[in-house]
Amino acid sequence: MGQYQAMVVGVSAGAVEALSSLFSGLPGDFPLSTCVVVHLPPDKDSVLPELLQMHTTLAVKEAEDKEPMEAGTVYIAPPDYHLQVEPDHSLSLSAEAPVLFSRPSVDVLFETAAEAFGEGLIGVVLTGASSDGARGLRKVIDCGGRGIVQQPKDAYAPTMPQAAIALCPEAEVLSLKDMATTAYEMVGL
Repeated sequence: MGQYQAMVVGVSAGAVEALSSLFSGLPGDFPLSTCVVVHLPPDKDSVLPELLQMHTTLAVKEAEDKEPMEAGTVYIAPPDYHLQVEPDHSLSLSAEAPVLFSRPSVDVLFETAAEAFGEGLIGVVLTGASSDGARGLRKVIDCGGRGIVQQPKDAYAPTMPQAAIALCPEAEVLSLKDMATTAYEMVGL
């Protein structure tokens, strides 16, 4: 495995299609721990782990508090909780105030993961209708990690990718179909 240890993904409107596309393109031996924040209604149980599991051979599960991150596993933030990465690379859940009207917040995940993994982190911002994720991706890049943003013209909702590109002009802008290939190449397999 190359320098990367983990990947964080933020997505909102159009999430199921975007995540299904991304994860169906990643092979079963993709070695990174991956954390995903999707803006979900707080009062509903998420079926996202089950939906995504149908599109990938990677293990997909809802993140649990104090859970250590495992290689090759995709962790989905549960509804109404911020997902955070601790310095020891375990996960924690927080019911602190929403950020940009969102809990879970992409920025909270990205900022805590950037501090935990530094240059070992890949940050990915996908389709969405808010600016959540732009500030977090800036932190990922500032800590030495790599930023990838979905091509806004291909996004179901271009606002989130556009905000990320505006704040992080050095991020790679890719079509959804090229993201999995690029992520796989980045881990040097």
